Amino acid sequence: MNTSSSAWAFELTQLEATIREKLGELAPPKLRFAPGPLPEPLTAAEDVSAANAPEPSADERARASKLAATIADEKLRNLVARAAAASLAGSRSGRSI
Repeated sequence: MNTSSSAWAFELTQLEATIREKLGELAPPKLRFAPGPLPEPLTAAEDVSAANAPEPSADERARASKLAATIADEKLRNLVARAAAASLAGSRSGRSI
């Protein structure tokens, strides 16, 4: 996976086991992080698609918060919890987010 800097690549590499543990059975056998090109920002069409995404249920939000609970940085923890909740809601509805 590409990161925006070598510092992030190093940090995420140090957290690889924790990340794979949190992903559970969805985790690949190995994660590799390196500085490199990041995905382009969303286009207007993709923004509309995201706006039509299913709303996470209370249970999905709770599961996502539990998954992100060990992240020390509050801002990052909240972002990860939101992304996880959206992913859970997307998998429930059959949509990939």
